[in-house]
Amino acid sequence: MLAAWCCGEKGEGMASGGYHRVCMFQGELFSCSDASTPVPTFERIAMEDAEVFICRRFLSQDVAQQLYQELRVDVDWEQESYVMYGRDVPSPRLTAWYGDPDSVYEYSGVRHEPTPWARTPWLSQLRESIQLATDAQFNSVLLNYYRDGRDGVAWHSDDEADLGARPTIASLSLGAPRVFQFKHRDRTELQRIDVELPPGSLLVMAGDCQRYWRHQIPKRKNLRDGRINLTFRLCREV
Repeated sequence: MLAAWCCGEKGEGMASGGYHRVCMFQGELFSCSDASTPVPTFERIAMEDAEVFICRRFLSQDVAQQLYQELRVDVDWEQESYVMYGRDVPSPRLTAWYGDPDSVYEYSGVRHEPTPWARTPWLSQLRESIQLATDAQFNSVLLNYYRDGRDGVAWHSDDEADLGARPTIASLSLGAPRVFQFKHRDRTELQRIDVELPPGSLLVMAGDCQRYWRHQIPKRKNLRDGRINLTFRLCREV
C-alpha cells in the first residue's frame, strides 16, 4: 500500500484522488485547505528486514506549529518512573495515552487506560487523516513530550504483545527537529540509520521493523526547544 503510494501509483485501498482526500480532510480540520497545503508523498527508507517510510511534509509548518502549541497546553501530561538499581528514576519525557475504550496498553511494566478521544476531538480526526494516508487502522495514540534536549528515549522496540507480531506504527512529529536512530538487533554489519524528523513529518514503521530493529531518540546537548510526537497504533489487549 505505502510502497504504491510513494511511487505515485494506485494500490489496494487507494481511491482515485486519494491524496486530495487527505488534504481536504486536513483542510477541514485545521483550516488550511488552500493551494499551499502539502500533498503527502512517502519515500521508502532503505532498511533490510523492515518496511519504513517517511513523508517529510505531512502537515504544513504553520499547522505543525499550531498543533504543537495546543498540545503542550491541552494534554494532561504525566511523568512516569522506572526502577533502576533499586530506586525509582523519572522518565526523561512526558507521556499521554488516548484511544478507544478497549485500547488498554502495557509498556515499561505499567498498565495504561486510554483517555477518551472526546477529551481532544481533533486527535480522532487526525487519526482518520493518517489512516487515509497510510491505508492502516489505528485505535490509539501514545503522545511523547520531549521538553528540551535533555529528554530522550533509549534503544527499544515497540514489540509488546498488545501490538501484534507485525505492527504498523505511524509517528507524527511536531516542534523541534530531532534525530530518530535505528539499529539492527542481530546484524552488526549493518550501519546505524539516522533519520531527522522535521516538524510536520510522518514516519511509518511496518512489516518486521519491530522484530529486527531497535530505535531511539538520543539526547541533544544545548537544545532548548521541545518536541512532541504522536505514535498512532492498533492495540489489542491479550
